[in-house]
Amino acid sequence: GLNFIDLMVRQGNIDNPPKTPLVPGFECSGIVEALGDSVKGFEIGDRVMAFVNYNAWAEVVCTPVEFVYKIPDDMSFSEAAAFPMNFVTAYMMLFEVANLREGMSVLVHSAGGGVGQAVAQLCSTVPNVTVFGTASSFKHEAIKDSVTHLFDRNADYVQEVKRISTDGVDIVLDCLCGENTGKGLSLLKPLGTYILYGSSNMVTGETKSFFSFAKSWWQVEKVNPIKLYEENKVIAGFSLLNLLFKQNRGGLIKGVMDKLLNLYNSKKIKPVVDSLWALEEVKEAMQRIHDRGNIGKLILDVEKAPTPLMANDSTETSEAGEEEEDHEGDNENKERMPFIQ
Repeated sequence: GLNFIDLMVRQGNIDNPPKTPLVPGFECSGIVEALGDSVKGFEIGDRVMAFVNYNAWAEVVCTPVEFVYKIPDDMSFSEAAAFPMNFVTAYMMLFEVANLREGMSVLVHSAGGGVGQAVAQLCSTVPNVTVFGTASSFKHEAIKDSVTHLFDRNADYVQEVKRISTDGVDIVLDCLCGENTGKGLSLLKPLGTYILYGSSNMVTGETKSFFSFAKSWWQVEKVNPIKLYEENKVIAGFSLLNLLFKQNRGGLIKGVMDKLLNLYNSKKIKPVVDSLWALEEVKEAMQRIHDRGNIGKLILDVEKAPTPLMANDSTETSEAGEEEEDHEGDNENKERMPFIQ
C-alpha cells in the first residue's frame, strides 16, 4: 500500500526520520513463505495482509505475527494491501476516539482518498450520520454518493458547512493541518471532537523551501486550553503507526481488524483501489498522491510490469506547487495512469 505518510518519510517531514538507505512502506499483502519456530495459527501458503515497520515495498517481507491477519477468501491481494492502514485508522478515529453514534455529523478532508473513503463507508454503518467532505472538484462525480455534502477543497467550506448545519459538526477529521486546524476547531459543536491524524499540507512541491514548510506550521492556531474548557471541545491526535510500533497496542488493533473483517464479510465495507503500479513506477505513483489525483488507494504490485511511456510523456515528475495544484486531474496527467477498470 502507498500512503501519504510515505511521502512525508521521503521528504523528511516526520519526527526522527530513518537513515538511508531504507525500504519504505508500512502495509502489504501476500502469501506466507516461512514461519518462526513458535508461530501458531498460520501455515505456509496462507493468504495474509500485514503491518510492517518499514520495508513493505519488497518481494519478501518479514514482520512479527501480531501484525499479520488472514485475508478473506473473496478479497483480492490488491484490496488486502489497501485495507489495514485506511480502515483501521478510520475505525479507531470514529469509534475509539470520537465515539461516533447515531445522528452525529462528521467533516472529513480528502474525502476521495483512501482514509476518506473508509471514513465514509464506516459512517454509513451507523444510522443517520451526516458526512461533510472536501475534495478536488474533478473527484466529485466519482465520490458524490459516498458523502452527504461534498465541497471543493479550495472553497470556503466553513461557511458552506455552517449554512447547512448552523451549530457545526460533531467530529472533524483533519489530515491537512496548517490553516485548517483553526477552521476545524471553529466548526465543532459543544462536546465535539477534532482529530489531527496527518499533515499533508506539510508535503509540498520539490521547489518549496524550508521557509514554506515553516510558514505552514505557523498557520496552525495555538490551542488555548481555557478556550477548550469554556467551549466544551475535545482536541485529539491519532497515529496508527505509533500505536502499533512504539506504544505496543497490537492486541487492540487485532480486535479492530476482527470487527472490520466482519463488516467486510457482511459486505458493508470494501476498500477502494485507485490503481496498480509496478515497483519501477513508484516515482510516478508518489506524484499522483502528491497531486491528489487518486480516488482511493494506490498499490505497488511486485508482479506488475511497468506501463510503457507514451510518446509525449515525460519521465520527469512535476514539481507541483500551490499554483499547479489547482489544475489537478487534468486529462494530460490522467492519460498516463494505469487505472484498474
